[in-house]
Amino acid sequence: MAYDVIVIGSGPGGYPAAIRASQLGFKVAIIERENLGGICLNWGCIPTKALIKSANVYDYMKHSANYGIIASGIEADFAAVIKRSRGVADKMCKGIQFLMKKNKIDVIMGNAKVKAKGQVEVTSADGKTQVVEAKNIVIATGGRSRELPNLKQDGKKVIGYREAMILPQKPVSMIVVGSGAIGSEFAYVYNSLGTKVTIVEFLPKIVPVEDDDISKELEKQFKKQGIEIMTGSTVESVDTTGNGVRALVKKQDGSTVTLEADIVLSAVGVVANIENVGLEANGVKTDKGKIIVDKYQQTSVPGIYAIGDCTPGQALAHVATKEGINAAEHIGYNEKKYAHLPEPLDYNNIPGCTYCTPEIASVGYTEKAAKEAGYELKVGKFPFMASGKASAAGVTEGFVKVIFDAKYGEFLGAHMIGANVTEMIAEVVVARKLETTAHEILNAVHPHPTMSEGLKEATAVAYGEAIDV
Repeated sequence: MAYDVIVIGSGPGGYPAAIRASQLGFKVAIIERENLGGICLNWGCIPTKALIKSANVYDYMKHSANYGIIASGIEADFAAVIKRSRGVADKMCKGIQFLMKKNKIDVIMGNAKVKAKGQVEVTSADGKTQVVEAKNIVIATGGRSRELPNLKQDGKKVIGYREAMILPQKPVSMIVVGSGAIGSEFAYVYNSLGTKVTIVEFLPKIVPVEDDDISKELEKQFKKQGIEIMTGSTVESVDTTGNGVRALVKKQDGSTVTLEADIVLSAVGVVANIENVGLEANGVKTDKGKIIVDKYQQTSVPGIYAIGDCTPGQALAHVATKEGINAAEHIGYNEKKYAHLPEPLDYNNIPGCTYCTPEIASVGYTEKAAKEAGYELKVGKFPFMASGKASAAGVTEGFVKVIFDAKYGEFLGAHMIGANVTEMIAEVVVARKLETTAHEILNAVHPHPTMSEGLKEATAVAYGEAIDV
């Protein structure tokens, strides 16, 4: 079978690439070895948010007296929480199936391997093979949970994010290794549902990619919730021979301590799925475990593109989506089906979100990075304690922090921690895209009472014009 475009992988990069290519008039096939929607939809972004929502509801019910509502006999049905999460993922997967039919995209199930330029061999679950052809191939194979040499995952006592979403019963205790988005979100969920959680982080602070003030605030809030945190620490070895797990942890001062728990969750990042895809045999260049691409997602081989977690950009679903659309539009431009070159991504204007409680959202420079880049800064911080909406909602934890270039008012970055901040960060992304300055933010009327007022108020703090603090 011959196509114009073949997409390998149907995650948040792959299926938008396929749809956009179809919209441009190409005959498209998408190859998937497991479930349409990929890891994000089936085992990542979507089902984890369903788990987090259940944890949020349970938290609200446990503290309902704070809102004048008396509730008793509140319990978390762990099996039902897991079932709901899987149901949400299954529904979304069916939605992707519908989108494939709607856009007349052929779905081929199996493992894909690039055999030669324009040829992809697909091996189905029963071992049968077929070769499909296309002038253009988009590799969107994503990533998987990274394994450390001294923290081998057995899927039972030492697990990754997939197993963490479908545990048969709630563990009494859990050690979470790594405090990025995945580790922090699962730490919040399991702690909220009643598991004793300890976070072990190698770096000096949790959520290490975030601004220092954000890391400090999340550590403070997590400790208030009862989560134990060990930063500057490493898991040297694990012993799974007993009923649970014994983890030998080396602390910052060089001393060691043995932690005991039912389960260890390894959340130390992701590694790209680039093995057995046919890269080497076809001259597709890689570096440090990632496929090298140009600003239009082209690999070193004409006609072969790569997007998402298997490339060097941020391993985020929304990044993969835009990269996939750009790849499809670049193919369209080359084939004279699209009028202009796609706009390359600005990887310094990519929002990052962590959906624990309190939520974290950020974009652009941290304060430290902005200083290192040579900027003279104006920095403002607005605490949600001073927000009328936050007080009414009973969610006064956290703040909005904004960073501007003192000379021109350029919006360098924003860092938020608190309720619903993942819904607020898009304003900053658009503002920075439009080269908005502090002056425009101050003069854009924000609705009252809302959490989003915090952005304007933080800007006012930076410029000595604060009203509410």
